[in-house]
Amino acid sequence: MRQQQPHQQEETPPNGCGCCECLLKFISIILIILTFPFSLCACIKIVQQYERAVIFRLGRIQGEPKGPGLFFVMPCIDKMQVMDLRTVTFDVPPQEILTKDSVTVAVDAVVYYRIFDPIRATVDIEDVHRATRLLAQTTLRNTLGTKTLHEVLAEREIIAQTMQESLDTATDPWGVKVERVEVKDVRLPVQMQRAMAAEAEALREAKAKVIAAEGEQKASRALKEAADVIDESPAALQLRYLQTLNSIAAEKNSTILFPLPMEMLRGIKR
Repeated sequence: MRQQQPHQQEETPPNGCGCCECLLKFISIILIILTFPFSLCACIKIVQQYERAVIFRLGRIQGEPKGPGLFFVMPCIDKMQVMDLRTVTFDVPPQEILTKDSVTVAVDAVVYYRIFDPIRATVDIEDVHRATRLLAQTTLRNTLGTKTLHEVLAEREIIAQTMQESLDTATDPWGVKVERVEVKDVRLPVQMQRAMAAEAEALREAKAKVIAAEGEQKASRALKEAADVIDESPAALQLRYLQTLNSIAAEKNSTILFPLPMEMLRGIKR
C-alpha cells in the first residue's frame, strides 16, 4: 500500500519571530472578541466530505489537513487552501506521434487521478492539476514513440497500463495517485487507411481462392468415390440416369427428352 512520506519538521522560529507571532495571535483574538458575533463568519469554516483544508498560519502549515466538517481559523493570520480529493478525469488532447516504424498517427487518451496527500499537492508543486495534464501528454508521446503501428493498434491495454505506472511513479511526490489511463482513439492518415484496406481486401481474396480450391479438391474426390460405387453396380447407373431425366423435366418443361437405353450405349462402347 502507498505510504505517505513524513513531511519535513517545521523549523523553530527565532525568538523575535516567536514574539511577533504571539503578538499577532493576541491582536487577532482581541479583534474576534471585539467584533463578536460578526467575527464568527470569518472564523468558522466548513469543508465537504470530499474536501480537505490546508491551513497556513503566518506562512507555515498548521498540522494535518482539516475536515471534513466544521473547524475554526484565526482571521488575518490564517490562510486556508481547500483541496478536492475526488477522482478527476481529463482528456489528453490529440497528439501527433511518430511511431517506431515511421508512421504518423494522432492519439488521444483519458486519465483518471486523485489527490491523496493535500499537503504535498499544495506545498511541493504550484499547480498540481496543470502539471499532471502536461506530464500525461509527454508520457503519451514517449510511450507510443517506442511502439510500432501494429503494436499501437493491437496493444492498447498494455500501452495504457505502461502509461498508468509511469504517471503514478512520477506524480507520487506531488501527492497524486493516477488510477487509470485509457487510450481513446488512434487516427491514421487517409493514405495509410487506404493502403491497409487494400491489403486486407487482398488477404480476404487470397483466402477465398484457397477455400474455393480446397472445396473443388474435396468435390473431385467425392465424385471419384461416387464413380467407383456406380461402376460396381450397373443398376445404380441406370437409376442415376433416370433421376437426372426427372430433374431436367421438372425444371424445364419445354425440353424434349429422348431416352436412350443404357444397353445400346454398352453395345456402342463394345
